Amino acid sequence: MIRLPRSRAVLACLTAVLAGGCASPGGCGGRFGRAPVYDLLVRGGSVVDGTGSPWFRGDVLVCGDRIAAVGEFPDARARDTLDATGMVVAPGFIDMLGQSEYTLLRDGRAVSKVTQGITSEITGEVTSVVPVNENTLRGLNPADRERTRWTDLDGYFRELERSGTAINVGTFVAVGSLREYVMGGAARAPTPAELTRMKGLVSDAMKQGAMGVSAALIYPPASSASREELTALAGVAATYGGGYATHLRSEGDHLLESVDEAISIGERSGAWVQVHHLKAAGNRNWGKVGEALARIERARGRRVDVEADQYPYTASSTGLATVLPDWVNAGGTDSLLARLERPAVRDTLRAYLRARWADWHAGADSTGPGSIRIAGVQDPMLEEYVGRRLSDVARERGVDAEDLLLNLVRQDEGRTSATFFSMSEAGVDEVMRRPWVSVGVDAGATVPRPGSPFRPHPRTFGTFPRILCHYVRERRVLSLEEAVRKFTALPAGRVGLDGRGVLKAGLYADLVVFDPATVCDHATFQEPMQLSTGMRHVVVNGVPVLRNGVLSGALPGRGLRRGRS
Repeated sequence: MIRLPRSRAVLACLTAVLAGGCASPGGCGGRFGRAPVYDLLVRGGSVVDGTGSPWFRGDVLVCGDRIAAVGEFPDARARDTLDATGMVVAPGFIDMLGQSEYTLLRDGRAVSKVTQGITSEITGEVTSVVPVNENTLRGLNPADRERTRWTDLDGYFRELERSGTAINVGTFVAVGSLREYVMGGAARAPTPAELTRMKGLVSDAMKQGAMGVSAALIYPPASSASREELTALAGVAATYGGGYATHLRSEGDHLLESVDEAISIGERSGAWVQVHHLKAAGNRNWGKVGEALARIERARGRRVDVEADQYPYTASSTGLATVLPDWVNAGGTDSLLARLERPAVRDTLRAYLRARWADWHAGADSTGPGSIRIAGVQDPMLEEYVGRRLSDVARERGVDAEDLLLNLVRQDEGRTSATFFSMSEAGVDEVMRRPWVSVGVDAGATVPRPGSPFRPHPRTFGTFPRILCHYVRERRVLSLEEAVRKFTALPAGRVGLDGRGVLKAGLYADLVVFDPATVCDHATFQEPMQLSTGMRHVVVNGVPVLRNGVLSGALPGRGLRRGRS
């Protein structure tokens, strides 16, 4: 008669083996009846498992790329041990809006992400890596165009894993890319044949694991898409269990109407809805945050599956040219620059900007040139303006702010980036307290570049630690357990990442170990390229990518497909 081993650790490992949890040939080795040797042991931490449950003291045992057991295992042996004494052990954080699809191909270490505890990213907001043809390639820089050797999502994931990435990546398929592929970015409604073709492209991407359809409705060409077109495309994603993610058509004066549009698309298509970086821009709109949240919650009450994400800052960041009306940007950069050469067009745009900034001129609004800071330029002749407010530069040069903006866009060929200070802290808090709001960095993985004139949004380096530091530890807007749930189980469930987001035997070993007393962001708007601190260890698919606060150089990340382990 065979006597079953009594050790909880052994029983847990055997369970994991039977479930296919020990993927590596050497995982949990050892003779039957003897204590196994695990691949990795995370020892002695305060476990916050991602479910929102209270923390408990424990260890995490890892076999290959999977969690073998979570609990107290004082006698467990492992080939590698990470000390978590005095630390929190949590599932790896999931960035719901990443923008790293190409930056990881340039440098797979994902320094700005890993040092925040991010182990997985979802991308594909404005554009996406699929579909691919000459139309979509035209908008890429030459180096990224050369890197694009794939024709479908499977091909992108193969290239990502071949080049090596420290984090996992999943993606939506973007309406902007669909329109570029099929319509060349034309600012009109698609013909029935064009819409059918776009629906087929969505189906192709969904079959290969895309999360759904995304539409960034302030950026051409997606800004030309009607509610009916978006509903039709989202409906295709819904047949595969996918969703509809959106940068709302307006985050300011028409915020509530835009929220209603997103809800309507979800309700009519059957797709779940993810509202990216939910906020109210402009102080005259700050009072709309509560009503926007209420409308979403009423929709949820009638079983429309709507959630959102946010970043914990009162400023946004995007291209300076986005303050211009859609028709100016339609057709791409060449069309934009050609229009800006026409005196009649410039007169029209001056009038448009003056009307938009009327309250600013009266000293009563936060969306005028005084709220716009130049973040980055391509033309070296303009570098002296980086980090400065548009209003200050205009005053110094003795020109109207409207003329300065148009001149900057034209001279920098539409590539100027800017930071827009337009939200309220109270609004950020109100959104953050909702249990259905996850977190998105809205910036690609990068590394600090000393001496660079570029000043990206500090969210690039600080988003997740900022919440843990300022909103959990200092201001107590969230509990630690709730913050971790928003970072992990909530986004994993939203996009269908089976096997991730919770610390549980049999799931993937994406882990983060951090010091709850010291974890914090250091990136500021003036000095944004500052790494966060307090992350002790980060593990991706069972492999440490950050050990004792130092990058290991390992690149164990993978492509993420919706609903597949």
